[in-house]
Amino acid sequence: MTSDLFNLGYQFLVNISFLMFAAMGLTIVLGMLNIINLAHGEFIMMGAYTATIAVHNGVPFVLAVMLATFAVGIFGAVIERLVIRRFYGNKLNALVATFGLSLIISQGTLLLFGPFLQGIKMPLGGFKVGDYSYATYLLVIAGLAFVVLGALWFLFYRTRLGVDMRATMQNPDMARALGVNTSRIYMFSFALGAALAGLTGALYAPTTTIVPLFGSSFIAPAFITVVIGGGANPLIGALASSSLLALVQTPLSSEFSAFAGRIGLMFAALLMMRFLPDGLSHYIQAAFLNRRRARAEKSR
Repeated sequence: MTSDLFNLGYQFLVNISFLMFAAMGLTIVLGMLNIINLAHGEFIMMGAYTATIAVHNGVPFVLAVMLATFAVGIFGAVIERLVIRRFYGNKLNALVATFGLSLIISQGTLLLFGPFLQGIKMPLGGFKVGDYSYATYLLVIAGLAFVVLGALWFLFYRTRLGVDMRATMQNPDMARALGVNTSRIYMFSFALGAALAGLTGALYAPTTTIVPLFGSSFIAPAFITVVIGGGANPLIGALASSSLLALVQTPLSSEFSAFAGRIGLMFAALLMMRFLPDGLSHYIQAAFLNRRRARAEKSR
C-alpha cells in the first residue's frame, strides 16, 4: 500500500514537472507578447541537441544544461529582432511566421545531424520502493520545476524589470509613455521564453531519444496547459493548470497506460475550456480579489 501511494506521488511529480517545463516558456511569450509561438517545440529540441552535443564533447552535464539555456535564449533574442517584432499585433501572420520557423529549424537539424543523435546517460542513478524502481533524476527535475517557477515569480513581482514587464503586458502604450523601453522588454521576454524552452530540452535530453522532432511531444501539453491556465496571471495559471491536469493524468497512466493518461488529460482540458473559458488564473485571481474586498469591508 505504501509503495503504491509513493508510486502515485512520484508519477504526479513527474507529470506536473513535465507540464510546467513544457508550458513555462510558452506562457511568457503568449502572456507578454500575445504571440502564439509554433516554434516552441523546436526551441526545446535545440536545447536538447545543444546539451547532448556539449556532453559528447566532454562538457559536464550541469554546464551543458546552462550552455543550452543561454544559447537558445540568445537565439531567441536574434529571432525576435529579425522576425517576431514585425508581427506584433497580427496574430495570424505571427502564427504563419513561427510555423515556417519551426519547419526551417526541424528540417535544418535533420540535414545537419541526421535522423537521430546519440543520447546521453541519465545521471544520478535510481532507487527502489517496494516492487517499483524510480529514476532519481526525474525527482530532481520535479524539484527544479518549482525552483524555476519561484525564480520567475521573484523576477516578475520583486524586481524593477518585472514591474516593467507587467506594465508592458497590461498596457504597452502607457508603459512607453512612462519611459519603459517596450522594444527591449519584448526582446527580453521572447529571449526568456526561448531560454526556458532550451532549459526544458536540455533537462529532458537524457530521458529519451534525441531526434529532430524531439520537441513535438511537448507541444500539445504545453498549449493545453497555457490555455487552461489563462492569461490573467500566467505563472499562477501554469501552476494551477499543471497541477489539475497532472491530477487527472496520473491515476489513469498508473492504472491503465500512458496513452489513457493522455486521453484523460485531453478530455479534462476540453471540460475546463467549456466550463472555465477564461482560464484558471482568472477565477483564482477573482476569488482572491473578492476575499480581499470582504476582509476590507469587515475591517471598516
